[in-house]
Amino acid sequence: MRTKVAIIGAGPAGLLLGQLLHAYGIDNVIVERQTPDYVLGRIRAGLLEEGTVALLDAAGAGARARHEGLVHHGVELAFGGARHRIDMHAATGKTVMIYGQTEVTRDLMKARADAGLATVYQAADVTPHDFGSVAPRVSYVKDDITHEIACDFIAGCDGFHGVSRSRVPASAIQTFERVYPFGWLGILSETPPVSHELIYTNHERGFALCTMRSMHRSRHYLQCPLDDHVDQWPDDKFWDELKRRLDRKAVDHLVTGPSIEKSIAPLRSFVAEPMRFGRMFLAGDAAHIVPPTGAKGLNLAASDVHYLSQALREFYTEKSAAGIDAYSAMALARVWKAVRFSWWMTSMLHKFPDTGEFGARIQLAELDYLVSSKAAATSLSENYVGLPF
Repeated sequence: MRTKVAIIGAGPAGLLLGQLLHAYGIDNVIVERQTPDYVLGRIRAGLLEEGTVALLDAAGAGARARHEGLVHHGVELAFGGARHRIDMHAATGKTVMIYGQTEVTRDLMKARADAGLATVYQAADVTPHDFGSVAPRVSYVKDDITHEIACDFIAGCDGFHGVSRSRVPASAIQTFERVYPFGWLGILSETPPVSHELIYTNHERGFALCTMRSMHRSRHYLQCPLDDHVDQWPDDKFWDELKRRLDRKAVDHLVTGPSIEKSIAPLRSFVAEPMRFGRMFLAGDAAHIVPPTGAKGLNLAASDVHYLSQALREFYTEKSAAGIDAYSAMALARVWKAVRFSWWMTSMLHKFPDTGEFGARIQLAELDYLVSSKAAATSLSENYVGLPF
């Protein structure tokens, strides 16, 4: 098989890249080791920046998000038993949209299928080869037969645990990581949201977040120890602990119910540099991870794909390598700003085991300044709605 761009990974990053390249007339094939149902079963982020929604539109996959997504103009910060609203739209003129990553993936899968584009699912032993040369290729095994895709470029969109980054020689890559000393226990329930906007809560018992997937499906999170297991958190215990951390008004509006999904996710910040290795590029979680506090994971993947798709378009239409040469630096400049913002939000809102009462007082001072200073609120808003790309 021969194509221009071989994409490893059929998550949102790979699918979005494939659709944009198709729109630009650039042939591509996607190879994915899991089944479509497995990919859709990953419960992930649900907040989209305006830039991400615009990219979905450009990819021909934004109509349902525009129709069903919930547009938010602000967020609420809760501390000291009270809630304070940050009006992001007033500060920036921009909004964010609540629309689940599962739905984004579903829309992109449908767009790709409707276009008749090639996606190989359940591909075993996917391996990029010779990306340091002008003739890279990707091999995989399907139905006990080894296949090979000859291509001009490889896009590694296969996530943090994917094969693409692992095939880069250790001498050619540098990684930066911080693992946080807690996780997020999250549940999904068929219940109405507590509030029409997200509530981020700093509490002496730990962080809590009230968000939603729709007006009848809620997503709630609690900070928990890393060694906790979901079996230790029956639904009643979760709801009781959430009530302890929320303000009185939120508790009064909280509707509880059976969880339809429950999981614990560790938090980490991770960046790999560079994001280009010869004719292979990393994008999305293959290159970076951020804690979900800043809602940047999926949006960073989208900005990577924007830079990469434009670079490849320039290569094929203008015969210029300037875009692909600049890809890593451009993507990383935005990545590190998002990593900083996600770290800052995490540091301000969570209970850390080693900072004690001093750290708690610093957090409260930071939050109080944030809600009382127009400049501080604008800074948060600019980052939260998404920096330009």
